[in-house]
Amino acid sequence: MSAKIDDWLLEILACPKSKAPLRLDEEAGELVCDESGLAYPIRDGIPVLLVDEARSIA
Repeated sequence: MSAKIDDWLLEILACPKSKAPLRLDEEAGELVCDESGLAYPIRDGIPVLLVDEARSIA
């Protein structure tokens, strides 16, 4: 599953928990926050930035 987020959008998105920048993991289809240890899914090209929907990567 690959995901694509426009660069301009990725620059303004932040983790809702830590407020840290997110990085795109295209292969996993997720936006990852290394600071909070959470990965947010991208569904149908739309980032789901809800802490309850994120999975822990720590």
